Amino acid sequence: MGKKDAGATKLPVDQYRKQIGKQDYNKTKSVLKATRLKAEAKKNSSGFRDAFLVVAAILLFVLCLYAFFYLNLSTELNLDVDTD
Repeated sequence: MGKKDAGATKLPVDQYRKQIGKQDYNKTKSVLKATRLKAEAKKNSSGFRDAFLVVAAILLFVLCLYAFFYLNLSTELNLDVDTD
């Protein structure tokens, strides 16, 4: 009798998981395969994107450094000029 009472009360989390499982089971294999392939492609492409962002950041830093030195060295003031 104890087993019957214990099985009757289910946690809401277990009911939710069972409902999600039923929904996934009702999907066709092609939909599940497409979802899995899309997730794998997204995971694999992040490495390329990260590498591109690092290279872009380095180029931006070098460009800013070049602009800083160019502006400082090209706009020198000649203080030795005497104005008569």
